[in-house]
Amino acid sequence: MEPGDVEYEPVSVKALLSEMKDTAELLIDLSYSAVLAGSDEVAEEVLALEERMDVLQLKARMSLLMASRSPEDAEALAPVLGVVGAAEKIANAAGDIAKIVLEDIGLPEAMRAAIPEATESLLRASVVEDSAYAGRTLGAINMETGTGVRVIAIRRASNTGKQAWITNPDRETAMEAGDVLLLRGFGEGLSTVYEAATGDEYEPPTPPEQPIEDLERAVDSIILMKNMSELAVDLAYGSVLFNSEGVAEEVVELEAEVDALESRFEAWTLQAAGRVEDPVSLRGLVHLASATEVISDAALELSEGVLMGLDTHPVVAAAVEESDEIIVRVTVAGGAELAGQTLGDLLLQTETGMRVIAIRRPGEETEWVVSPGADTELRAGDVLIAKGTRAGAERLSELAGDPQHYDE
Repeated sequence: MEPGDVEYEPVSVKALLSEMKDTAELLIDLSYSAVLAGSDEVAEEVLALEERMDVLQLKARMSLLMASRSPEDAEALAPVLGVVGAAEKIANAAGDIAKIVLEDIGLPEAMRAAIPEATESLLRASVVEDSAYAGRTLGAINMETGTGVRVIAIRRASNTGKQAWITNPDRETAMEAGDVLLLRGFGEGLSTVYEAATGDEYEPPTPPEQPIEDLERAVDSIILMKNMSELAVDLAYGSVLFNSEGVAEEVVELEAEVDALESRFEAWTLQAAGRVEDPVSLRGLVHLASATEVISDAALELSEGVLMGLDTHPVVAAAVEESDEIIVRVTVAGGAELAGQTLGDLLLQTETGMRVIAIRRPGEETEWVVSPGADTELRAGDVLIAKGTRAGAERLSELAGDPQHYDE
């Protein structure tokens, strides 16, 4: 992108902030998926999205500078600039993660062996002319219900030759021939959707050998850092969008935990270096840990305005009104319907439309359960961090036995 390619034009800062949020979250997902799958194709999508983020942040900065006409304006807009800057840092870190794959910096093949088979995979598929998907909506195909696979983003070539991104496709989104679908799901479902879109048979990657013990611990630390950083970004945007100091404080704790994990990761990586044939192959792990820590730092930066007591700017509040999802904290009360049952038994997402993205469990040492699964049991005193609709949040609060309104 050349400096002269982006010129000032009157645009909605609200729309820019919303798109930057969606793009930042998608970039994190794609970059880690590229590394875990060893996929050059997905890594290339990350760099394309990073370029898009560069344009968005430049447009946002121009618009904010044009809007600042007094010291009072500058004070009010400073936190918004912080949101823009943090999103840019996330994009740059995601680009650095993608380059681990594209530049063959060095990553032990055994890293994927530490990823549980139950973990969802990400796959890129191009819709061909004679695909059964071409010209049909996601709702008409009923893809997620039928296959367990969801389309998390679509890259589409416009008439001008430029690339357009649909970062939050819904039931009304129609797929077109030539679209590049970014798919999230499990093996058999991914295979079905990939073949229907491309006309080609899907060949899953060959599982690598199990890693040595110290390396396995290092990789486990990286995966936990990844999960916590993703959660921190999610919560950070929630704290800013809903001006919630309570949620912002959760980001502070997560960032500190990522720092502690990075320290343990460094120790295990150094121990593993003496036990692998080629220690240089561990460079990618070091780069990955560093970029992950940058993402958690950016999440904290997103929340700083809220932590300092600065009110959310009206333009950010307006962006919230366009968002279909909110992030809430709900505490499970003793004797509540949720207490003592697993997420799978409760069918919580089906019942409320809310997805529990993390659980903060009190005790002698606070325990975080990130990305809880169907087997995760809820206990009295658990603080649920959930994402979904406002109506769903109210229903979740009722099931949790929380007499107070859910905490935004």
